[in-house]
Amino acid sequence: MSKRLDDAIEFATKKHTEQTRKRENTPYILHPLEAAAVAAELTKDEDILIAAVLHDTVEDTDTSIDEVREKFGNRVAELVDSETENKREDLPPEETWEIRKKESLEHLKNSTDPAVKILWLADKVSNIRTLYRLYQKEGDDLWNHFNMKDIKKQAWYYRTVAELLSDLEDTLPYQEYKQIVDYIFRNVKENEDD
Repeated sequence: MSKRLDDAIEFATKKHTEQTRKRENTPYILHPLEAAAVAAELTKDEDILIAAVLHDTVEDTDTSIDEVREKFGNRVAELVDSETENKREDLPPEETWEIRKKESLEHLKNSTDPAVKILWLADKVSNIRTLYRLYQKEGDDLWNHFNMKDIKKQAWYYRTVAELLSDLEDTLPYQEYKQIVDYIFRNVKENEDD
């Protein structure tokens, strides 16, 4: 492990101290470390691995993108920024969920950097693994604990991510992601009316 990656892990661990993963009550740092492990299955590019470790620091801690840039360089900062939602802190998260997801998906769709797709896939594989565990325990009731409770909108988001990351369909992480998305949302029809 390089000193830069080691420094990123230490930095993210400090920034995420006392945070826990939604609904699992596990230390939050395990999520970015898992994302980095998934990214390492796809690339040895150190900037991508570091960005995976740091991908939630700007969105979920008091870290600024400038701080990431200063400590880890411009490329890492750009990758972290590609994964950072504008949370609109002045509004309730359930009211902004859809616009935040649309903005993020638009950014992913317009990106020409393969590193952005690797980072997104690494993060989403970690997220979908968590959802799978919760789904096994709670079924569709799990959505009652999220900002977006509408399973059709959740299905739209996760399926759209799969479509936008289909360049990576020959990789095991993508296949795992797609298989779990198909399983969790198997009963949700596209464009289903209420």
